[in-house]
Amino acid sequence: MTAELLLASLHITTPELILAVGAMALLMIGVFSGERSAGTVTGLAVALLIAAGLWLIMVPSEGEAFGGAFLSDPFAKFMKVIALIGSIVAMVMTVGHARSEQIDRFEFPVLLVLATLGIMLMISANDLISLYLALELQSLALYVVAAINRDNLRSTEAGLKYFVLGALSSGMMLYGMSLVYGFTGHTGFDEIARVLSAETRSLGLVFGLVFVLAGIAFKISAVPFHMWTPDVYEGAPTPVTAFFSAAPKIAAMAMLTRIVITAFEPVMSDWQQVIVFISIASMLLGSFAAIGQRNMKRLMAYSSIGHMGYALVGLAAGTQAGVTGVILYMTVYMVMTLGTFAVIMAMRRKEDGNVENIDDLAGLSTTNPFMAVALTALMFSLAGIPPLAGFFAKYFVFAAAIEAKLYALAIIGVLSSVVGAYYYLRLIKVMWFDPATAEFTRVPGELRLVFGLACFFVCAYVFFGGMIGTAAEVAAATFF
Repeated sequence: MTAELLLASLHITTPELILAVGAMALLMIGVFSGERSAGTVTGLAVALLIAAGLWLIMVPSEGEAFGGAFLSDPFAKFMKVIALIGSIVAMVMTVGHARSEQIDRFEFPVLLVLATLGIMLMISANDLISLYLALELQSLALYVVAAINRDNLRSTEAGLKYFVLGALSSGMMLYGMSLVYGFTGHTGFDEIARVLSAETRSLGLVFGLVFVLAGIAFKISAVPFHMWTPDVYEGAPTPVTAFFSAAPKIAAMAMLTRIVITAFEPVMSDWQQVIVFISIASMLLGSFAAIGQRNMKRLMAYSSIGHMGYALVGLAAGTQAGVTGVILYMTVYMVMTLGTFAVIMAMRRKEDGNVENIDDLAGLSTTNPFMAVALTALMFSLAGIPPLAGFFAKYFVFAAAIEAKLYALAIIGVLSSVVGAYYYLRLIKVMWFDPATAEFTRVPGELRLVFGLACFFVCAYVFFGGMIGTAAEVAAATFF
């Protein structure tokens, strides 16, 4: 690689370099300052993420880097900005909870920055090798933060389960990648697509494709690779769960979109069947399994499984409208889930500390009306009630499926949405119609800000959703 090409590559990857160098600097600050530096390191970590986001928005830098292994295009930029917003909000939400959740260590924000770096590399990966390296960078950081509260049995168990199942999924994915390489002779997405277009696909390649999709399905917690989700969501500290539910899901969905639309586009009939199956399975399991849940975090885990199924409806269409729907869905889902987790983190009592059961929300409309209104709006939006943001997200993915003549998939999606509405409405009933038991302590300002803004977003989406939709269309046009 010549000096000019290296400089061009470094320019394109500047946001990632900001996070990589910044994470090392923050680690040094933490090591030399000791545990008392946790607050300072968290503040600097948020500043780092904001700097990376501003660079992405302000500085035009598109093209390939490092021999085509890294790709910066409108799709990558849009998804990176959304993922960075998710990471920033999740990190800000930890500020008031760090001590109570026993995660007030300087390592925690550093690990979140490294996970975000992996997320950004995943979104831009244009080669099987760079994709795997990015995935492992993100996963290794998340394994540690899931079990960061070493004195808590549930947290340790959650981290161990996530690590074991994550290692299994990584092995499956790597095996699939080796099969794809063996039958195409390439690891670059464009080269794989070129080989698949020029010759008939072999059975071995289809096996490789299925194993790769299985590995990615684990990361988005799609059925049948969802087993870790409820236990890790419940066991990990709530600020960690909030992070899990946002940026990593966006990165995994972006990675799945890029690999099927770019590398495996010539064998669409093969991967479409797999996507349709895991979409239907995820929507149905997410809807029915959540009905019996009493813990808010487990409820959100099954809700996330269902919502990943809805997002996959758009991807199954394999069209520009479908990819636009996926982008919009993930954007709206991230806002809804972060707002909901802000409310869960605000469920705190003087005598009991943090509580997580749905019954603990009884009478919230009388004890904290603002929090009750915000959570009600978010639940209605998650259920897909018009004219809230969640309705438009579902509408676009179902419309793309109908346009692609996937009528059965769209009908199953709508029916599972109706089933899913039950457990969201039950939560609203508890808040507004059950008698209050005990009052929550004063809600920290950062949490009130997060669920207040999330409530505003889902309620006012009808007014500014067009701008987000236009940006999503430009991002989706990258592939078509």
